[in-house]
Amino acid sequence: MIQLINMPLVDDILNEYNSNDELNSVCRKYGCDGIEAIWGGEDCSFPVEKSLIRGWHLAFFCDWVDFWNKNEIELIRKFRHRETWETFYGGKDRNALLKMIGDDLDRADRAGAEYVVFHVSDVSVEEVYTYKWLHTDEEVVDTSAELINQLMDHKNYRFKLLLENLNWSGFTFTRPEITKRLLQKVHYKNKGIMLDIGHLMCTNPELQNTDQAIDYIHKMLDEHDILCRYIKGIHLHQSLSGDYVKENTRIAPQLPEDYWEKFGVAYEHILNIDTHKPVSNSRMKGVIARINPEYLVHELAASDRKEKERVLKVQTDTLLSY
Repeated sequence: MIQLINMPLVDDILNEYNSNDELNSVCRKYGCDGIEAIWGGEDCSFPVEKSLIRGWHLAFFCDWVDFWNKNEIELIRKFRHRETWETFYGGKDRNALLKMIGDDLDRADRAGAEYVVFHVSDVSVEEVYTYKWLHTDEEVVDTSAELINQLMDHKNYRFKLLLENLNWSGFTFTRPEITKRLLQKVHYKNKGIMLDIGHLMCTNPELQNTDQAIDYIHKMLDEHDILCRYIKGIHLHQSLSGDYVKENTRIAPQLPEDYWEKFGVAYEHILNIDTHKPVSNSRMKGVIARINPEYLVHELAASDRKEKERVLKVQTDTLLSY
């Protein structure tokens, strides 16, 4: 099993490591073999060595299905002005999304990544408060497959395509029929699942502790039965935010009219739901052993290198006997 650290390719973050040797040393210190990279939007002055980049998390938009489908009624309701949504998405139509993700696929290929991760989800600013989805799981999965197929049909990429579950509308890993539908509709042969443990916890706001969460994960694995063979990787972290969700959702608060301000407020709200805290319950080793993934990514939130190493130590110590 290859263990990795999630790492944005952003100078402010990478420069804390001074050199590739130092970054590699930190990886080895916590039993990791490299990083799962995510592009930060522009080239870095710190060029990470290809040997350290084992996985690549593709760029994504949280809210994109209405833009893809040219649903101007919804776009106007969400953004108010065409100029705002064209600035947000970087173009006038779906070609902007195809270019953004297509360019990122090519970056991953050039970096020699062994896999790429694609979010199969759609959620608007309002939905993260109301939990009333504008699109069904089926719609989001079908549209995601359409996008993926347009990007990857007739391409000869060497990497695996791993589809990630989230806790919004789309692929949640709570409905085996949706998981099967997604895998059937994506044409790319070298595909699988990146099971995000924290996101799966977020689908059940009744969870009160890590033992309940681990039992719930096993239940979802039981229900997926033979489909579990498609799980090639795990994003490991935990989010037990059910009490916060119950207290801060169902009714959207008064949000700023300006979309960028509104997005910023909603993003802070999302961080209180999807907390990316370190796993500290050793029973999680049983989940990992059951799945037996090729890749285990320590996907932990941290404000700086010191905090990153602190949470890495908590989580890797928990798995030390694995």
